[in-house]
Amino acid sequence: MCDCAPKAMNRRTVLKSSALASLLIPITAACGHDDRPDSAGPAPVAEITKADPPKGTRLTLLGTGGGPPADYVRTGISSALTVGGHTYVIDAGRSSVTQYLRAGLEFKSLDSIFITHLHADHIADYYNYFLLGGSVTNDSGDNLAGPVHVYGPGPAGALPPPAKAGAPTVDPDAPTPGITELTQRLTQGYAYSHNIFIRETDIRDVNTLADVHDIAIPPVGANALGTTAPPMQPFPVMEDDRVKVTAILVPHGPVFPSFAFRFDTADGSVVFSGDTGPSDNVVTLARGADILVHEVINLPFYEKTGVPPALLEHFAKAHTPDTQVGAIAARAGVRTLVLSHLVPSNPEWVSDEEYAKVARTGFDGTVIVGTDLMKIDMKHGVAPSLVAT
Repeated sequence: MCDCAPKAMNRRTVLKSSALASLLIPITAACGHDDRPDSAGPAPVAEITKADPPKGTRLTLLGTGGGPPADYVRTGISSALTVGGHTYVIDAGRSSVTQYLRAGLEFKSLDSIFITHLHADHIADYYNYFLLGGSVTNDSGDNLAGPVHVYGPGPAGALPPPAKAGAPTVDPDAPTPGITELTQRLTQGYAYSHNIFIRETDIRDVNTLADVHDIAIPPVGANALGTTAPPMQPFPVMEDDRVKVTAILVPHGPVFPSFAFRFDTADGSVVFSGDTGPSDNVVTLARGADILVHEVINLPFYEKTGVPPALLEHFAKAHTPDTQVGAIAARAGVRTLVLSHLVPSNPEWVSDEEYAKVARTGFDGTVIVGTDLMKIDMKHGVAPSLVAT
């Protein structure tokens, strides 16, 4: 990122400059939502909940902050879909494990984890589900019931050319590990801790807690150095007696592979865009879904802070402008659009009402600006509904 801050700065300008430097800063815990297509109001602030797993189908937004920089107002990107007492986590950004428990979910209900792509802000807390949630039973008598299935990107296979000549490469012998190799390396890195705990307390071997799968990509001509997300049809990832999961490639700058996921249940369907620029593939995957959880960026904010045109163009391609997300939802024919991974995320810079207003342009369905620990219940034949907190 460039240093575009003006020389004389008041407090608000300093905040904006800081946001520019980091691009993706998590947002406040109190965001807006609208229960009707033509209204937007403040969402209730979620309270910490003791273990109280949902009985039906529920979407929980564990964290809705966008990007790597840590911030005190909102946690990293992560969502959970609970179906028939089984929970499926989508991305595991900063504090995902803590938020999982704060939402009233139990480790023993965790069935699978799905990772959209391997940017740090989507996997920062991933291994903690096994490191902290699986080996030792907590004081509530809860831990992982058995191996958790993990589905995520395989190795990219190549790195893009560096923006600057002479840029270093981390681990040049193996610079593009996929989710399986990443998990193995993390286990090796924590070997001493694992071995000491096993010898002291006879806890479970962490190697028995995760069943990790690199997602196989159909032969559609996608690769790390060419087209990362060509037009394609959704392809199956997994299916059990509660949910069918399909995926599609989405464009997120040079990141490859980067997935969007769709979960079809008896109570309805939920699509997670992952990080993506405006994409016809998202429209294809989300066709007729009940809920589309989509990332969003407000480009005018960065225009005002003096971002160079080339960088703005990059933002517009790697993320979805708020002016376009409503049209994507409309083209897909979804019932409810939930905004998450907001950039910028602090409402002092872009209010939640503004996000809702802009996203509603061209979209007649319900728009919800997501908040940490927000819960949305789903029931067959009934519109998705926010859970009172």
